[in-house]
This record gives sequence, structure tokens and C-alpha cells, in this order.
Amino acid sequence: MWIFTETGFVSAVKKPQDNGLVSLRARDKESLQPLVDATGQPIVHTPEGDYPYRIFIEQTDFADWVAKCALELEYPNFKSRMAQFRGYKYLGALHEVWAAMCRTEDLDSRNLSDDETEA
Repeated sequence: MWIFTETGFVSAVKKPQDNGLVSLRARDKESLQPLVDATGQPIVHTPEGDYPYRIFIEQTDFADWVAKCALELEYPNFKSRMAQFRGYKYLGALHEVWAAMCRTEDLDSRNLSDDETEA
């Protein structure tokens, strides 16, 4: 699961070798800091892994963190909010993700249905 929040980007997985814990992986420590603050678990440096930083937490703690992020949602535009929190370098990366995902739209997603009229 990929999750983008106001504080950054994390990839969440649950691997058998992690003893039932959720592994949240990140490209930067800043993205994991809210999870450290919420759980007290340390960031593990994994420079040989696919992500250089990880934190291992209980699945219920992960669910609580995701719910908290959802309940704190109060901005009208995510990319603009991220420019405030993480700066324009990070915003550039988000634009690239947005563009890549835009290419996955259904081919007919922009067509009006028979009962819709053009504005």
C-alpha cells in the first residue's frame, strides 16, 4: 500500500519474516517521523533494501495512524499543501506521480454519458 500524507510518502507491507508487524518503508526519514512520534518505534536504516528507511509497527497502530491522517484532512488541494510542508522539490515528484497515474484513467472516463449535458 502506498500512502501519501501531509508529512510524506510511505510504502506499507506485511511480510512473514516481520513477525506479524507492518513494515512501513520510506525514501526519507521525515516521512516516517510521525509514526515514530505515534508509536515510539525507531527508524531502522536499511541502505541495502529497496527503501533506505523502515519502521516496524503493530497493524492496529498502523490503522490508527491512517485513521488519524484521514480525520485531520482539512486542505482543498493536496499538492499545494505538500508544497507548504515539503517544498517544491517534493512537489515536483508528486506532479510526476500524478501524471503517471493520470495515464491509467479509463479511456472513456472523460466522455459524457447519454443523460449528461455539457456545461
